[in-house]
Amino acid sequence: MPASPVTNTPSEPRTITLSGQNNLGLATSLWGEDNVDPVVLLHGGGQTRQAWGGTGTALAAAGWRVYAVDMRGHGDSEWPVNPDYDFEFFGQDVIEICEQLDRAPIVVGASLGGISALSAQGMSKKQLYRGLVLVDITPRMEVEGVQRIVGFMTSSPNGFASLEEAAEAIAGYRLNQKRTKNLDGLKKVLRQKEDGRWHWHWDIRFITHRMDEAQRPPAETINRMEEGEQHFDGMRERLLRCAGKVEVPALLMRGKLTDLVSEEGAQELLKAMPNASYVDVHDATHMLAGDQNDIFTEEVLRFASQI
Repeated sequence: MPASPVTNTPSEPRTITLSGQNNLGLATSLWGEDNVDPVVLLHGGGQTRQAWGGTGTALAAAGWRVYAVDMRGHGDSEWPVNPDYDFEFFGQDVIEICEQLDRAPIVVGASLGGISALSAQGMSKKQLYRGLVLVDITPRMEVEGVQRIVGFMTSSPNGFASLEEAAEAIAGYRLNQKRTKNLDGLKKVLRQKEDGRWHWHWDIRFITHRMDEAQRPPAETINRMEEGEQHFDGMRERLLRCAGKVEVPALLMRGKLTDLVSEEGAQELLKAMPNASYVDVHDATHMLAGDQNDIFTEEVLRFASQI
């Protein structure tokens, strides 16, 4: 059943800090009243909690208490001293978040957020969630899509000379999508440093702590690539086992134009999660929530109202 409607819900959230593993501080935007049911929003890699503004406001207006969390090393959350960015660390953060709430939340996880939510359930002996929404992520990720994301995230190590330059780079990644006209919105995911250049608001070690192939001799690099493929297959199997532990209602939302999640990958996940339904969103890439935010939010609200 849906939560009870909240009257006069402010559109601007308040900011709190939740604790991740080892008390790592996780900056969180919070909408809604304290005595209603919670929803936790987990963004994708390289994003921040600011990506959820419209969805958070809409969920709060519908009567939910909404937590949009900056994942470790992203946005205003703390960076771990060591580059602890394997999925198990993100999953443990999700477990810690759930333990700080007074009741099991609905969790909405996009890409990295979805992997983190699956990893958390795989490590837990109890059901962590009331419901789970996975946004364009499955255990079977298409290699070319992963490579394109990593290539984009590492393509500007020295930042951007201007917000216009950043907007052009984003437009180049988001195929078939128009370049954003709201440059002020980019200030939510970029920070200007003393040299005047704009940098992504996340710890570059999130990507680079595994990327040392460039310093290796060719033969060893080939061996590392083969090891990487084996690691990729192993990760898929682990995430499938994690998905099999999800017993609550779930929803998989896929962008029809995505290059990360194939129809085969979607069906594989649905087979592992019998309680899951599936929505394929037209004119949406891997950045589904940003490409079609109205449709995305409507689907999340519909799912939340039914459980």
